[in-house]
Amino acid sequence: MNIFRTELIPKFSDPKINHNSPLLTIGSCFSDSIGNKLIENKFDALVNPFGTVYNPISIHETLKNTIRLLYPSSQSYLLQQGLFFNYHFHSKFAAANEDDLVRQLTTAIDSSHAFIMESKVLIITYGTSFVYERTDTNEIVANCHKVPGSRFNKRLLSVEEILLSFQSLHKDITENLSVEKIILTVSPVRHIKDTLELNSLSKSILRIACQHLVNQYSNVAYFPSFEIMMDDLRDYRFYKNDMIHPTDTAEDYMWEKFSKAYFNEPTLQFLKQWGEIKKAIAHRPIQADSPSHRNFLNETILRLEELKPLADVEKEITQLKSQLNP
Repeated sequence: MNIFRTELIPKFSDPKINHNSPLLTIGSCFSDSIGNKLIENKFDALVNPFGTVYNPISIHETLKNTIRLLYPSSQSYLLQQGLFFNYHFHSKFAAANEDDLVRQLTTAIDSSHAFIMESKVLIITYGTSFVYERTDTNEIVANCHKVPGSRFNKRLLSVEEILLSFQSLHKDITENLSVEKIILTVSPVRHIKDTLELNSLSKSILRIACQHLVNQYSNVAYFPSFEIMMDDLRDYRFYKNDMIHPTDTAEDYMWEKFSKAYFNEPTLQFLKQWGEIKKAIAHRPIQADSPSHRNFLNETILRLEELKPLADVEKEITQLKSQLNP
């Protein structure tokens, strides 16, 4: 039988991830995608706590500042269209006055610091090699916040810049955290505003940098989300209407690949059981007070009880028990 596609099978990785491995995701959109899948499947995960960040330098600096518990400088705040923002953070952090924004960011950094200090796995997604540097300070920003382009210099990072920046981050991780694995990935989302040609150049720089880092550090691995989307799922039916972002089907497929590469066998078994139970919980009976439905609820509760040693399912158990005793 002919095979009409090229399936990509990621390398299996050690140490394996389980539900006792707190994970932090940060970076471009894939960090949200994989992070939300982790939460849906009962992992202890903190997902892009500072909003999407696209370029490697900003991602590394954000992580370093979180580890060191460093807060933004006063010169990084700006007033734009009646709201205060910060050049190093996503626009979801905004306030009518600067003091309120300072409090928002302080809270976010403090809570993220507490989480990362216990994390075992970091998942970093690079989105672009293009950066914007402020003309007044020469700082690379994470977000331009619709400030006129004349206030920035746009340029491509070199592979060497990315490697040096990561080296500094890795030193902080090694000296301060108990992280066992750092998983790098390149976002499959194309930045077409840069033109397709320059997007390819940008992604190439990221991919080369990732390969150097995997070769250099024993606890760094690469997950090929970019390659899965570009080669394995090489069809526009796997893109949303904007023809840029992956569909739910594509995200589910990448999650399956990620799971098989990084999760241990008990965790994979949990995912199978949990998937079946999620479908059961979502079931809407015709007669909620029928004996058969009450038996169904009791059986589902027993199945959830079996999962308690692996993950926190108390919320679901309480939900089902409330249906038994309305």
